[in-house]
Amino acid sequence: MTPNVGPADRAIRIVAGLLLLSLLLLLEGPWRWAGLIGLLPLATAFLRWCPAYGLVGINTCPRQGGSA
Repeated sequence: MTPNVGPADRAIRIVAGLLLLSLLLLLEGPWRWAGLIGLLPLATAFLRWCPAYGLVGINTCPRQGGSA
């Protein structure tokens, strides 16, 4: 798994994941468990790899190394 999630993308995913997880505390009833969806953006942010990006060929990581 080569990283395909860049720094700005990671920050957005962390914020979105935490906001979604906060639904566990803010909502009541069955909809509160929808907040667990927040684990997906957090996982992709910390792994620095998004399988959906790999499928469509997106890479937001800065170029690594000096060779072209």
